[in-house]
Amino acid sequence: MASLLADAAISQKIASEPWPDDVCLYQPYKSNEVGTADSVQQVLLPDNAQCLAVQCYLQMCGLPFRTVLRTNAEHMSPSGKPPFLRAGPYVISEVEPIIKFVSTKGHSLSEKLDRPQQAEMKAYLALVQGTLGNAELYISWCDPTTASEISRPRYSSPYPWPLNTVLAYRKQWDVQNQLKTLGWHTKTLEEVYDEVDNCCKALAQRLGNHHYFFKQGPTELDALV
Repeated sequence: MASLLADAAISQKIASEPWPDDVCLYQPYKSNEVGTADSVQQVLLPDNAQCLAVQCYLQMCGLPFRTVLRTNAEHMSPSGKPPFLRAGPYVISEVEPIIKFVSTKGHSLSEKLDRPQQAEMKAYLALVQGTLGNAELYISWCDPTTASEISRPRYSSPYPWPLNTVLAYRKQWDVQNQLKTLGWHTKTLEEVYDEVDNCCKALAQRLGNHHYFFKQGPTELDALV
């Protein structure tokens, strides 16, 4: 009971405060964004997708923010996963918690949906995260060619030897263990492609000929996809 009251008090405090002017979204470096001879191409497909989703969502909500690139963004993140948002005294990481934080501030793209539509949207969000998200991790870290030629070199690029090698292989080990738990590690590449194809077909069927997944306008699903 005390925990619920504390959470309610925190939510009320967050809601009462205006959106800060100095909100920063931290993420790893992308290709050619440093602009010097020491430029790094660090961000990988799964992290890039999450970063783009948050950027898109904040822009759809009309909220000002500044993107900050850090080679150690992953290790700065409270959850160990980029991107993360710094808004005043609050630091929030990953897509879903950031969306919840923004909603607590009174900004929501799905408030115009009725309850059945909100439930449907959440089901599609789970489909996207559970299929496309896992597929991105699989291709990045379980496909031998992609892992050796792209993922490990990019992930380790900001760090000196031998730290770069240790961190890259530890990351690959962690992701593979995660996918083992989810039952994805034993899939073949063709099976992963089939999963992605089925997911995309379901999304295409829901979208139809419309600009957004729901006729009321853009939602969290549009930002994520």
